[in-house]
Amino acid sequence: MPVSNFMRVIKLFLLSVFFLGLLVFLLSLLLPSRAIVERSGVIDAPISTVYAQINDLKTWQHWNPWTAPGTAQEIKYSEPAFGTGAYYTWAGVQTDKRITGKVTITNSDSLKGVYYNMDFEGMKSVKATFNLRPATTGTGTAILWRLETNLGYLPWWKFRGFLADRLTGPQLEDGLTKLKSICEGK
Repeated sequence: MPVSNFMRVIKLFLLSVFFLGLLVFLLSLLLPSRAIVERSGVIDAPISTVYAQINDLKTWQHWNPWTAPGTAQEIKYSEPAFGTGAYYTWAGVQTDKRITGKVTITNSDSLKGVYYNMDFEGMKSVKATFNLRPATTGTGTAILWRLETNLGYLPWWKFRGFLADRLTGPQLEDGLTKLKSICEGK
């Protein structure tokens, strides 16, 4: 292959890579800069029973999919481990890489729910809430579990946010199902 043909192939390759990168960037501009994942349900138990479970971080290991026993994490709790200001830190191994994080309750209201932040090493912070209100039918509690992340404008974060509901939603559903079972005494 003559040198001029080789240079032509190299130029074509570099231009293709450039335009592919530009296309990915332009597509990312169409995606939202926030990722929101929500799941809701009704628990046939009083608000005080549900609140007792979501306000005490030590009870999360019984229903929260990310703190369940067997998730190979080291968890350390603050004292006290409930109410505004309570937190836990965790460390674990994921694909041979050590990862760490912290969950902090930022606001706790026995009639409205619990608000908390999740901070992960090397990742975006997540603002999360458990909103509680009386169920419209019966004597139960309506609960909404919401996670929200500000993704910024970097394409890889925005594409990851695009998949957040599909990746995280089933875990929230599983957690709410376990929480319901515990609160209803089943």
